[in-house]
Amino acid sequence: MNLAALSLLRPTRFGWAFLGLTVLTLIGCINYGLSLGYGLTFLLSAVWVTGAAQARRLARSLSLALHAPAEATAAHPVTFSAQVTQTGGAGRVQVRGLAGTETVDAWAYLDGGETQHLPLTLPQPRRGPLTLRAEVFALDSFGLWLARSAAQVEAEALVAPAPEPAPPAPPTLAAAGEGDTGQRMSGSDDFAGLRPYAAGDAPRLISWRHAARTGQLVTREFDSPLGRALALDWAATSGDTEARLSRLAGWVALARSTQTPFRLSLPERTLPVGAGEGQVRAALHALALHPPLPAAPVEKPSSDFLARPAWLGGPAAPAVAALPLPTTPLQFSLLALGVALVPGLLRSPFWSSLLILGLLTYRGLQAEPARRLAPLPPLLLGLLAVGAGLGLNSHYGTLLGADGGTAILALLLALKAAETGTVRDARLLSLLGLFIVSTHFFHDQGPLTALHVLLATTLLLSAAARWMNPDGGLNLLPRPLLGQTGRLLLLSLPMTVLLFVFFPRPDGPLWQLPVQQGARTGLADEITAGEFSNLAQSTEVAFRADFSGELPPQDELYWRGPVYENYDGERWTQVRRRFANPSVEPIATAPLWTYTTTLEPSGKPWLLTLDVPMNYPRPTILTSGFQTVTLRPSGLRTRYDWQSRAARLGRIESSERLDFDLLLPAGQNPQALALAAQWRTLEPRQRVQAALAYLQNNNFSYTLSPPTLPAENRVDAFLFGTRQGFCEHYSSAFAVLMRAAGVPARVVGGYQGGEVNPNGGYLIVRQQNAHAWNEVWLEGEGWVRVDPTAAVAPARIRTDLTTALAQPRAAAPLQKTRLEQLKLRFDALQNQWNTWVASYDGEQQRSLLSRLGVRDTTSPLYLLGLLALAGLLLLPALAFLRRSARPRDPALLALYTLTQRLGLARGPGETPSAYAQRAAAQSPEQAELLHAIVQTFNRLRYGREPGADTLQALQEQVRKVQRVKR
Repeated sequence: MNLAALSLLRPTRFGWAFLGLTVLTLIGCINYGLSLGYGLTFLLSAVWVTGAAQARRLARSLSLALHAPAEATAAHPVTFSAQVTQTGGAGRVQVRGLAGTETVDAWAYLDGGETQHLPLTLPQPRRGPLTLRAEVFALDSFGLWLARSAAQVEAEALVAPAPEPAPPAPPTLAAAGEGDTGQRMSGSDDFAGLRPYAAGDAPRLISWRHAARTGQLVTREFDSPLGRALALDWAATSGDTEARLSRLAGWVALARSTQTPFRLSLPERTLPVGAGEGQVRAALHALALHPPLPAAPVEKPSSDFLARPAWLGGPAAPAVAALPLPTTPLQFSLLALGVALVPGLLRSPFWSSLLILGLLTYRGLQAEPARRLAPLPPLLLGLLAVGAGLGLNSHYGTLLGADGGTAILALLLALKAAETGTVRDARLLSLLGLFIVSTHFFHDQGPLTALHVLLATTLLLSAAARWMNPDGGLNLLPRPLLGQTGRLLLLSLPMTVLLFVFFPRPDGPLWQLPVQQGARTGLADEITAGEFSNLAQSTEVAFRADFSGELPPQDELYWRGPVYENYDGERWTQVRRRFANPSVEPIATAPLWTYTTTLEPSGKPWLLTLDVPMNYPRPTILTSGFQTVTLRPSGLRTRYDWQSRAARLGRIESSERLDFDLLLPAGQNPQALALAAQWRTLEPRQRVQAALAYLQNNNFSYTLSPPTLPAENRVDAFLFGTRQGFCEHYSSAFAVLMRAAGVPARVVGGYQGGEVNPNGGYLIVRQQNAHAWNEVWLEGEGWVRVDPTAAVAPARIRTDLTTALAQPRAAAPLQKTRLEQLKLRFDALQNQWNTWVASYDGEQQRSLLSRLGVRDTTSPLYLLGLLALAGLLLLPALAFLRRSARPRDPALLALYTLTQRLGLARGPGETPSAYAQRAAAQSPEQAELLHAIVQTFNRLRYGREPGADTLQALQEQVRKVQRVKR
């Protein structure tokens, strides 16, 4: 954009703040990989650009006329009248006047076709000629951009000296004689004769009798004795120039009030004796221009009116902002803010949410004058901020993480709303609300969150637009305004989608600042009694797996997670020692499974794969315990592409590890040790079978609510007492039996199975699928999976948890209810959303662009092409804004169409007749048609009973005008 264009269009301070918000959200999206955050950022960016086009369109449809006052007095306010007409769409306008170094502003909200007269008042003008140059600006719907109209006008007023408040009596002229012999002057006492009529003579002075006899108009004249006139002489005054002029101005005011004739004598000019308004104005004119004129200030005025925009930030803004806030716009802003905060309120502690709602509600009630509620004292607000901050820090353990950080931001925003008292603060609430909305993506990027963000964004932008015309209605929910905001968002969607898909996305963050999350449901770092049974109560999704081709059998779906090898008699934990890497030997004849996992946020490093992955996406590794882990755990939903194949694991294993996996705490579980000692004479594999047979044949049951086990000899209490448990009970007892029998054993945590969604053919693995099984090391075979739970409840491995609890030995899952089928359909939509929207990242973008033949997203040519496409997608928005800027009045719309066909714009205040004459001079061949159009327009606008046929005739005549190519 060139400098000339920049001088015609610039962001307001609110617009700069809005742009800063989009930059801030973009940085957050890059750093934390918030895919939907990109969408919100690009939507706000498109709104910012669309607002510029709208402001420019509105500015082009403005016209301005400026009228100077008839009289002006120094040191007293002088008011010019600016006549502004908006022929296009509705919008807020600003008229700025510049007189020397002084700037004056006026604002108004104009509907399409409306004209308003706005006062431009200069508080203390100097004596002399006062020239005011005025320009008019248009703002877009949200107040982001200020566009200068081409209408620039000037008007000049003559500022007379300030009259002395109580001047002494002025001298009078001496009379030269009495009656007819004395000198006389123009006055109103005696009849002096007749003279020819002149334009402007009062009708009461016309001699109508003489006009009836002769047919000619004549005016009667009167005079008065000369001795009754005042002598306003420069020599009769004293002091400096301005003091003398002030006294003379006071005498002129006295002569006007008493209707006394006077003579004015100045050093360089003398007005003869006279009376009336003409004499007074001539005297004031002479006094105003008497040299020397007061010196102007040394400061040079800015030639660029936009250098200091007054609307919400310029010199006159504090006076506007000091006015009481209108009730309805403020309540609407608070309502929009409340909607934006809803997800955070559901996550925050109850007392914090209640405090936020209380602050917003109190401020909304306080806005109603009838309630007369006092503002909350600043000291109380400060104490609430400190106390609530301490409470949230105690609840979350920190205020820097996603949970604690967003909670304290919501609370501070509510406190800001409670002390809002200016228009600037009220509009700032919309920006802060948009920032809060963007933080919701730290917690969830599902379709429901996206819908909420879109709703909250519409309300917050509408609240910002509501302050452009705060007196524009009493309804709390302004439907036309919401519709206008919705249309502008729809116009911004094409550009948003383009940038979302093609804007380059880095693979890594700008800096390492992990998003700390609160406790989430998922696999823990250790196993204690009840750990997995608690998870089984949750139906939350842990991850989804989408296979290319056929799905593996249900009993082969063991999603490997943490490996627990250290046992202290009560809990199993992961080992922290380093062991030599064991061998991994993929079985070539085993099927190769190709799949994609989409993991829900957990903050844990393990990635849950089938044994054993053949590929490792960066930055992932395979540990010596065959756990697939990432070096950068994510608090967000992530996707990974895998290929897995069954393998012999650890056939070559370090003796140090094998010895470690035989350790048992001393003095614990003597009955279990005695039972396992009986199997030591058997082959290792037979020892495994003996332990499984013991579990299968001794009335063990599978339940989510087992009896509580004692802290000491827990395995004995389970094997020989309660005999009721969940997977962690069986895996823990089995590992103890194997170690006691001399077979290295450990516990493996993860998930088993998954629910096949027939609507998408993918697996849904929920937290209730969390499972614990065992691995035993056998000579020549390595680590072999053993699932003791399957010996008690084979349905847990063959079907699902619900079926296993109801029918432990069932071979097929129970029939799905209609509600469960409906949930699966919704989950299929969720999965597609995760695949193409929420998990869209740099890798997917590069894959898409490579199919389109684009290899380098950082080249200047690519970025220029992206900007060009974005510009093309703005064309529909520009076309809509151009159409919305047209006059709504059918007659004015016909004239507007005429100007478009002729390629000749109407000037500010130019009448249709004057425009037709100017257009006819450029297109003489259409002069007759143009004259007919004006006649039809005048008949439609000013005729007594214009009908629909008149409008139709006008439109038909305009269509006949030939287009002029420019």
